[in-house]
Amino acid sequence: MHGTASPPGKQTSRRKWIRDAATLLAAPSAASILPASVRAAAAGANGDVRLAFVGAQRRGDQLIDEFRKLPGVRVVAICDVDTQMFDRQLRKFDGKGRKPRTCVDFRRLLDAADVDALVVATPDHWHALMTVRACQAGKDVYVEKPVSHNLFEGRRMVEAARKYDRIVQAGTQNRSDVGLAAAREFLRQGKLGRIRLARGFDFPRRESIGKVDGPQPIPASVDYNLFMGPAPLLPLMRKNLHYDWHFVWPTGTGDCGNRGVHTLDHVRWLIGSEGLPAGAISVGGRFGYDDDGQTPNTQITLFDCRPVPVLWELMSLPAEKGAEEMPSFRGRRSSMVLECEGGYLTGGRGGATAWDWNNKRIEHFPGDGGRSHYANFLEAVRTRKREIQRAEILEGHASTAFCHVANVSYLTGAKRSPAEIRRSIAPHALLAEAFDRMAAHLAANEIDLETDRLVLGPMLILDAETERFSGQSADKANALTSRDYRQPFVVPEEV
Repeated sequence: MHGTASPPGKQTSRRKWIRDAATLLAAPSAASILPASVRAAAAGANGDVRLAFVGAQRRGDQLIDEFRKLPGVRVVAICDVDTQMFDRQLRKFDGKGRKPRTCVDFRRLLDAADVDALVVATPDHWHALMTVRACQAGKDVYVEKPVSHNLFEGRRMVEAARKYDRIVQAGTQNRSDVGLAAAREFLRQGKLGRIRLARGFDFPRRESIGKVDGPQPIPASVDYNLFMGPAPLLPLMRKNLHYDWHFVWPTGTGDCGNRGVHTLDHVRWLIGSEGLPAGAISVGGRFGYDDDGQTPNTQITLFDCRPVPVLWELMSLPAEKGAEEMPSFRGRRSSMVLECEGGYLTGGRGGATAWDWNNKRIEHFPGDGGRSHYANFLEAVRTRKREIQRAEILEGHASTAFCHVANVSYLTGAKRSPAEIRRSIAPHALLAEAFDRMAAHLAANEIDLETDRLVLGPMLILDAETERFSGQSADKANALTSRDYRQPFVVPEEV
């Protein structure tokens, strides 16, 4: 168990809070304490899928808008640890029927008779526990990417969905993009010949998250204990509580889990990769500013994957210092390049394009950004057909696992000079090529890798059946497949 001190700005003692949490976990069914009017409405749902949204910040805000557009959907509850989110969300329902109720603690939703499914858009470290508990309570779940904070959590989510026969959909909506679906069929028909290599790219411009000189005050509207949940209860040591949790390890998975999971997911889908990678090696670091972020903003990872290797690259600094434009690969800004015998395929969310090796366009596949992803989840909820889901939790777990393996390699690595890195990765020609490109990119941003060094991770070997590492650095790597959970927010060993 981590941390015993109460967070700054809170009057409630840690002891009282744990007592209250334990009482809540043993509380009577939420359905039994609902107002009579709500119980009556739940009994007469007329086929509506009744949704409760957990997390109403950026992505949660978008998901509320997307789901409420669809016919046969009723938003019955909105949950967030920050109460200042509620007014904005409730205004969306002015003059449009019954407003959803609000709550701060998601556990109030688990036994609610008028909730069919939870839509989870919280920080990464909450996804697994909420999904497991929802499955145990007989609820279906739409959970945002990355679906988990570590490998252990992802597998427990799959097990919970199977044991309780629940519909659990991952928020990797690129699998619903009509252009990518058409491109996938094009590849399956052999129109470009055999796929030889899959490249994934993420070039999101990221600025510094700032640097603080001490613990920051917690907004009065936030229940910080619930915000931290399974993570250590540590003082807030960054300027912004919200969103910047992505870039610290206790709550986030960096841009590998935030952005890379989408890219790696649609790459896996198009090349026909099943399950987890057999291993990976990662090189990276955080460069260009001195801030409170912990996760890499520059990272390359080579995955031992079937049917072909996958090389993923992250660059969050501009093409060169002071430039407005971001990096590109061979003059193209694309999240995916699949190299085949007869040409290559570029694209990502919004569609894809097939080219021959003379850079002549063969065919274009316009996409729609995966707009039907939410309707696909609802159809699965109504029909109880798990197999019709485009991003069922097992696929979400596999794609997220790629991100975890990349980050575990990075976290078990050590800082090395460019010469040391080149010697170590020389047997991996693809990684060596990507390293030269990354080094040139950092040099263009006036970063001296002799003094500001990159981290070289080990080549990890992963058993896809046990989801455990073996070989070099296995002990350190396996220690990162789970975490020490803070009571009472423990992801169970057995679901």
